[in-house]
Amino acid sequence: MKPYKEMSREELLELKDELKKQYKMMRGLNLSLDMSRGKPCIEQLDISMEMMDILNSSSDLTCEDGMDCRNYGVLDGLPEAKKLIGDMIEVPAENLIIYGNSSLNIMYDAISRSMTHGVMGSTPWCCLDKVKFLCPVPGYDRHFAITEYFGIEMINIPMTDEGPDMDLVEKYVSEDEMVKGIWCVPKYSNPQGITYSDRVVKRFARLKPAAKDFRIYWDNAYSMHHLYEDEQENILEILEESKKAGNPDIVYKFSSTSKISFPGSGVAAIATSPNNLVDIKKQLAIQTIGHDKVNQLRHVRYYKDINGIIAHMKKHADILRPKFETVLEVLETELGGLEIASWHKPKGGYFISFDTLNGCAKEVVERAQKAGVKLTSAGATYPYGKDPNDSNIRIAPSFPPAKDLKTAMELFTLCVKLASIERYLTMLEEKA
Repeated sequence: MKPYKEMSREELLELKDELKKQYKMMRGLNLSLDMSRGKPCIEQLDISMEMMDILNSSSDLTCEDGMDCRNYGVLDGLPEAKKLIGDMIEVPAENLIIYGNSSLNIMYDAISRSMTHGVMGSTPWCCLDKVKFLCPVPGYDRHFAITEYFGIEMINIPMTDEGPDMDLVEKYVSEDEMVKGIWCVPKYSNPQGITYSDRVVKRFARLKPAAKDFRIYWDNAYSMHHLYEDEQENILEILEESKKAGNPDIVYKFSSTSKISFPGSGVAAIATSPNNLVDIKKQLAIQTIGHDKVNQLRHVRYYKDINGIIAHMKKHADILRPKFETVLEVLETELGGLEIASWHKPKGGYFISFDTLNGCAKEVVERAQKAGVKLTSAGATYPYGKDPNDSNIRIAPSFPPAKDLKTAMELFTLCVKLASIERYLTMLEEKA
């Protein structure tokens, strides 16, 4: 079929009638599928179930340094847990603090602490007239929700194929002392699946902020989440690069095992410089006596070392890869050559970023939901939920059963076609 933009009004109307009949038929299937979030599916949860049996009432719950994991203590995490997570994110164990189950919670804490107590002795942000954050877009909605909650002004930074537009990042960071941070998902980014290039990472490390309390919020959520073993993407280690650049304190690096073991029951950590660790521990020592050491020990004994995590992630990839390939195959089959949409083909992570014609994303999401397929809200990948082009949609293939995914994507592409036709018809009416 030829591109929609080359069709006459009569051709578009005829095609619209045909597609509306198909849409009505699909609504009759009474679908109920959730593609709104990057949730692991049941099969992925099942591969970690042996972890539940790794500790029992007869287990020795003493960690390597002799600490009884059932009792209070060890503020920054078990040494063996720090070693395991450190190897996973390529950071020395001494640069880590192990927290509870959620890296998002650590990020929230970091913003909250900065608001009330500043960063390493700086003026608390709540005492300033304005605080700003840079937000690569499209990006992660939960990042944006944190900064919005604290009343921080968010500034869009367009993503390129190598990462954020660093010319803009450098300009804002060096010229405006109210810019206090930037959100980053540097590997297999959410939602585009882009891995920051070496050049981008080095430019981050060499930033010269006007604000002494500026920090890079480096959310290393998908460091191990490759879809293709022979096409793994690698990224320079930001803490090491920052240290070499004379900027050792500029980065907070976050990670967790939430999409490795169990979402909501994993192990989360922050890695950063010794100076930052001292600053963070001042709050942490008041906040808790120590996080869940039994869960930390459970993870260590189950995976044993980094090789255990690598082997485990291959099982995840074997489940996810066919789902991603199904989505991409349907997109290409149904929309290829129509010139009404574009999408990224990620090599890892949890999402596929899809762009409609400008002004069509909300309509696509609403039509799909009416027919039983729930997608992430249009606009969610931008601060304040406002996509200036109303074009980006985040597709999450992981949760739906594999047998239903093809049908869900056929419905999705049908909604894209209908919204696109209506857009072109409106454009023709405006020209008339």
